[in-house]
Amino acid sequence: MMGALRDLIENYQQNAMLILSGIFAMLIFIVILTKSIPPRRKRALIFMEASAMLLLIFDRFAYQYAGSAGTTGYWMVRISNFFAFFMVLAVIAAYNANLIDLFLSEGVFLRPPRRLVFVNIILMIGAGLVIISQFTGLYYSFDANNFYHRGSGFMLAYIVPYLSMATQLSVIIQYYKRLRPAIRVPLLLFSLVSIGASTTQAFTYGISLTDIGASAMVIVIYVFALRDMNDKLAHASKIEIAFLKEEHASMKRLFGQTATALVDLMEMKNPYMRGHSARVAKYAKLIAQKSGLEERECDEVYFAALLHDIGKNGIEEEIADPGDIATEEENEVMKQHVVIGAQILSEIGEFPFLKTGAAYHHEHYDGTGYPEKLKGEGIPAVARIIAVADAYDDMTSKKNYREVLPQRSVREAFIKGKGTLYDPAYADIMIRLIDEDKDYRLRESAKADDAELVYDLTQKRELHCNAYKEHVSEGIAVTEKVTKISLGYRPDEDADAAISIPAIILFDSYDGCVHKEARSIRGLHYVEYGEVWFDGHFNETAARNMKVETATLSDTKETDADEFVICHITAVKFRDHIRIMISDGARETTAILALENSVRKAYLGLTGEHCLIREVEIEETDERADAGTIPRIAEEISFIDRLEGDLPNVQVDGMRSTFTEGVPVTDGMRLSFHTMSLPSANLVWHCPYIQLYHSEDGTAGGADHHEYALVRLDGENTAAEVYAKNEMSVRKSHDFAGWDAWEDANKKGYDCEVIFHRRKNRITMVTENLGIAIRNVTTVTDGMEDVRVCLTGDRCALTDIRVH
Repeated sequence: MMGALRDLIENYQQNAMLILSGIFAMLIFIVILTKSIPPRRKRALIFMEASAMLLLIFDRFAYQYAGSAGTTGYWMVRISNFFAFFMVLAVIAAYNANLIDLFLSEGVFLRPPRRLVFVNIILMIGAGLVIISQFTGLYYSFDANNFYHRGSGFMLAYIVPYLSMATQLSVIIQYYKRLRPAIRVPLLLFSLVSIGASTTQAFTYGISLTDIGASAMVIVIYVFALRDMNDKLAHASKIEIAFLKEEHASMKRLFGQTATALVDLMEMKNPYMRGHSARVAKYAKLIAQKSGLEERECDEVYFAALLHDIGKNGIEEEIADPGDIATEEENEVMKQHVVIGAQILSEIGEFPFLKTGAAYHHEHYDGTGYPEKLKGEGIPAVARIIAVADAYDDMTSKKNYREVLPQRSVREAFIKGKGTLYDPAYADIMIRLIDEDKDYRLRESAKADDAELVYDLTQKRELHCNAYKEHVSEGIAVTEKVTKISLGYRPDEDADAAISIPAIILFDSYDGCVHKEARSIRGLHYVEYGEVWFDGHFNETAARNMKVETATLSDTKETDADEFVICHITAVKFRDHIRIMISDGARETTAILALENSVRKAYLGLTGEHCLIREVEIEETDERADAGTIPRIAEEISFIDRLEGDLPNVQVDGMRSTFTEGVPVTDGMRLSFHTMSLPSANLVWHCPYIQLYHSEDGTAGGADHHEYALVRLDGENTAAEVYAKNEMSVRKSHDFAGWDAWEDANKKGYDCEVIFHRRKNRITMVTENLGIAIRNVTTVTDGMEDVRVCLTGDRCALTDIRVH
C-alpha cells in the first residue's frame, strides 16, 4: 500500500510542481493588485509565494536533469539542487516574516518575538551550510552521470528547517488562543504539515514531500489571509454603513425635531389643533405603507404631512382660532394658509415634497378643491394621501364646535367622499384601516364635553356621586346574553339614607356614554330610555312603555354608616325589550322597558346621588334570552308585515343578523325584492347585502359554511377571499343624486333586481339601484358546485322576494 502511494507521488510529483508553481505565479500577480492587504503583509505574502514558486521550479529542474549528460545537464543539476535546498529555507524565512507581521498586527507582541528572531538566525546558518555543501559534498554530491547522491551531513539539511519550524510551532501553540480562528488554523496547519512532510522525506528517497507540502500550505495561508482581509473589510464596511445609517437617522431626528418645534409653535394658537399635525403625519405614513410605497417615500409623506399646515403661522390668531364655526370671510382668509405654507417650504429646495404637501392637500379629487382646482391624478400623490389623513384626523378630533365623530360616521364620510373629495385608492385604504381598528384607537385621545361625567369601570371599579348624574359609568352593553353586575354602595355621611342610593340609566349612543350637552346628544345620537333607582323609583323617557315592580325579600335591616350594601344586577335584551333586575337582599326590583324598535342598542350606566359605589364587577354569561325570557309589555313593531313572494320576508335589525333562505345559483337567474331601511338606519351601508355561499344544509351560516361574495348595494364587497376570488366594478350613473338622496330613497323603499350569469365556477352578478351600477365576478376556488345566494343586510326590511 505504502509502496503504491510512493510510486503514485513519484510519477506525478513533477506535474504537481508545475501546476503549483503556475498557481503561485498567479497568486503573486493577484497579491500585487490587491489593495486591501496592508503593505507589510503584502510583502511577506509575495516573498513567501515567490520563494515557494522558485522552490518548485528548481526542484522540478533537479528531477528533469538528473542523469543528463553534457554540459547543460552538469550545470542544471548543480544549480537546481542548490536552489532547491536554498529556497526551502527561503520559504520558511518568508513564513517567519509573515508570522512576525501577524503577531504584531494582531497586537500579540509590540516587537518581534525572540524565538522568531532566533529562527531567522538559524535560517541564515542553514543558508551558509547550503553554500558550504556545494564545495564539500556535505549535503549531496553527483557522480559522473550527474546523478544525485546524499552526503554524510545530509541530515543537517533537515535539522535546520525542522528546528526552525518547531520553534515557530512553539510560538503558535503558546499564543494560539490570542489569535483569531481565521488566522491560527492555517498557521498551525503549515507548521504541522511541513514538519510531518520533512520527517517523512528524511527517510524516503526520491520524492519531494517537503517542497510540495510546504508549497500547498503556502496556498492555504494565502487563502486564509485573503479571507481574513475580506472579513475585516466586510466588518469595516458594516461599521461604515452603520455609521452612515446612524448619521442619517440623527439628521432625520434633527429634522423631525425641528419640524415638530415649528408645528408646536403654530398649534399653540389653537388648543383644538394641538397634536393635529403629528397625527396626520402618522396616518399619512400608514396609508403610504399600505399603498406599497418604499420606506424613503413613506418618510417623505410623513414629513410633508407633519408640515402641511405650517402656513397657518401666517394667519391671524383670531381667524386661526375663531371660537366657533368660521364665517365665509374667515374661511377665505384661512385658505391662504396653503399658499403661505408653500412659500415657506419652497426655501427647502432639497425636499420639494414638503412644498407639494403644503400647497395641494386641500385639492379635491373631482377638481372642486383649492388653490388651483387640480383634478384626479393631476394632484400630486403626496397631497392626495395627506388629504385623506387630514380629513380623518379632522373628523376623529374634538373641535370647539363639535365632539369626536363616531367611527361609523367617519367611515361613511370616506365612502361618500371616495372619488369626489378623495382619491378612491387612498380612501379605500383608510376605510380598511378603520375596519381593522376595532377599538377605535386611531383617533385623538379625548372624550366629549361630558368627559368629567364618565367613569371607566374597567380601570377604576368605583365612583362617588354627589348630585344626581354628577358621575356616570361608561355604558355596559345590554345584549341577548345575560350580564351580571355586583357592587357595594354606602350613603354619604350626614346624607339622607332614603334618597342616597345608586341608580341605573338605560340609553343608546354611538360612543356608549351618557351625554347632557345638546351638541353631544345630536352628534352621537344619544337616546335615553329611562332611569331606575335601587329603591324602585323610575322615570320613563324615550321608552315606548316601562313597567317596574318591587318585591320584598326580607325585613329591611338597619345598616351601619360604614357598612356597604351589596347589590346584584342582571340585565338582558331580547329584540325590542329590556329587563333589569336589582336585588340588595332585602328587596328585588324588576324593570321592563319596551324600546322604539328592535334595532336600537341598549347600554346601562351606573350613577347615583350622595353615595359611594365601589367593587363593581361585570360578567357577561353564556345564558341567552329567548322569546319567553322577558314578558312583552308592548306590541313588536314590524316593518315586514306586507306581501310575501317566493321566500319569506325578513327584517334585518343589525349587521347580517338575519338571512333569507338560500337559493341555488343558476345561469340567467333573476332575484327581485323590495327593500326599505328601518327608521334607525342612518349610514350608507344600512342597506341590503347579497351573499354567495355554500353550506352542507343550504342555510347561510350552516355547517361547513363557505362564503364566496358579500356584495352591498352601496358598492362594497366585504367577503374574506378564502374560498373565492372577486372582481368588482362600481359605476355611478347620471341617476346617482348623491349619498344623502341615496339614504332618503332607502328609507322610502324601492324595488331591486339582481341578475346572475353562471359558467361552471364563475358567477357574474349584475344590479343597478339608485344610480349605483354594480358588476361582480366571483370565481369559486374550493371546488364546490352547490353555490347558493341569499339576502341579508343591515337595518333594512326585505319583502316580496321572488326568484325568476
